[in-house]
Amino acid sequence: MRKRRSPSKDDKATFTSTFGKALAAAEKGDAMAQFIVGGFYSEGMGVTKDDAAAAGWYRKAAEQGLSGAQLHLGIMYAFGNGVEKDEVEGARWMRKAADLGHVDAQLSLGTMYGVGCGVERDDAQSVLWLQKAAEQDSARAQCELGYKYRDGVGVPADDVQAVAWFRKAADQELPEAQACLGEMYDEGRGVPKDFALAADWLRKAAEQGLAEAQTRVAEMYEEGHGVAEDPVEAVKWFRKAADQGAADGQLLLGIMYDEGRGVAEDPVQAVKWYRKAAEQGMSEAQYWLGDMYDEGRGVAEDPVQAAKWFRKAADQGDADAQLSLGMMYDDGRGVAEDTAQAAKWFLKAAEQGLAEAQTCLATMYDDGDGVQEDPVEAVKWFRKAAEQGHADAQICLAGMYDDGRGVPRDSAAAAEWFRKAAEQGHADAQICLGAMYNDGRGLRRDFGQAAVWFGKAAEQGDADAQVALGVMYGEGRGVPKDLALAVAWFQKAAEQGHAEGQAFLNALYEQDDGIVLPTRPTIH
Repeated sequence: MRKRRSPSKDDKATFTSTFGKALAAAEKGDAMAQFIVGGFYSEGMGVTKDDAAAAGWYRKAAEQGLSGAQLHLGIMYAFGNGVEKDEVEGARWMRKAADLGHVDAQLSLGTMYGVGCGVERDDAQSVLWLQKAAEQDSARAQCELGYKYRDGVGVPADDVQAVAWFRKAADQELPEAQACLGEMYDEGRGVPKDFALAADWLRKAAEQGLAEAQTRVAEMYEEGHGVAEDPVEAVKWFRKAADQGAADGQLLLGIMYDEGRGVAEDPVQAVKWYRKAAEQGMSEAQYWLGDMYDEGRGVAEDPVQAAKWFRKAADQGDADAQLSLGMMYDDGRGVAEDTAQAAKWFLKAAEQGLAEAQTCLATMYDDGDGVQEDPVEAVKWFRKAAEQGHADAQICLAGMYDDGRGVPRDSAAAAEWFRKAAEQGHADAQICLGAMYNDGRGLRRDFGQAAVWFGKAAEQGDADAQVALGVMYGEGRGVPKDLALAVAWFQKAAEQGHAEGQAFLNALYEQDDGIVLPTRPTIH
């Protein structure tokens, strides 16, 4: 935006001369001159700035029915400039100007009715005055009227009408209206969904410097939404918004630096931008800043600072931060160890549906850690997380069914939950499912399937599964007998320090038979 030029000596002489002429006419009762003199006092042009004198001259002109003076006097009352603040008196003068058709007064009066400033809030009256101003081509009023129709405030919600008013204002280059029109195209509200047009209108607003639009354009480039995916262009627009102090732009620019998208990975820069957004109170940025301190990325590791920022975000209801703060209390990192506090924060995050927090809370109920032991409550929270696909919760819920803890013993249900976790690649679940196939518990005995699931876990390096698979090959159970493969799998387990694997390996060297399948692993 171009800076206002400071008046030169010649300008000041001109203002002083003009002020003198206007003052002479004003003192003779000329309303327009009185209005002009008020303006000179208000701006401090040709005379020392004096809001009280400005209000006095505006009043003289206003009392003669000059609408511009009525509007300015109303504004001075509304804000307490040169007069004692009196929003009711401000609204009274604005109504006089609005009744005379002054478009800015109509806009201002519509705004005052919308927020209940100087008048009792009345959304219908707000719409009425905004409509009057909008019909006089006030772009701001047209945009405000678009909001009313979009949100159904003072009028029935009508996306088509909202789009019509946003378009009128957007065609007058009002950036807020251009951004709103872009969002309507993006969501398909009042117009057919059109991501390319959405991007076009948002870019128009962004190019005028609207930070909110700059952030949205950046997101579209990041996601390839309505435009070709271009992380570098995304960074450019995030930076423009961030440099204006937009917290969401700062956060997202930090994430781009953190992930090395569109810019070289730089944790120090990520911390810088997270901090800027965090200091504005943005909870997500506070969480990420806490995470950087917790892991020592881009800043020296500092659990106390991590806990501080997690708490700020957690107090605002950020579920991830609540979970992280709970973990800090559970581990005694950055705060004194306090399992009751840990359970409190896990509960807050769990109630927001965060599966990891639900699993942590369930574990505390199962163990009686920080809360009174309650297997039924543990099952309840394990189930909530398991139904969201959380593999650890699924295997824990399977264990509860398998042991009949907090729920009637049900081997079939245990096998089903083990399967859900196993299919996500969870090695513990795979070996447990293999054991259930091997034992014929909860499903039909099937040594072939047992070997398949032991194999999946063994390939992930699970020593118990490697021993079990070695036994299957050693005995030819579910797979063709192959002592060389049995030795190979026992060897892998033994190399991890697995005593049973070493024992079976020794047994194979000493004899060719008598190998017994190991006991099913304990479910933790």
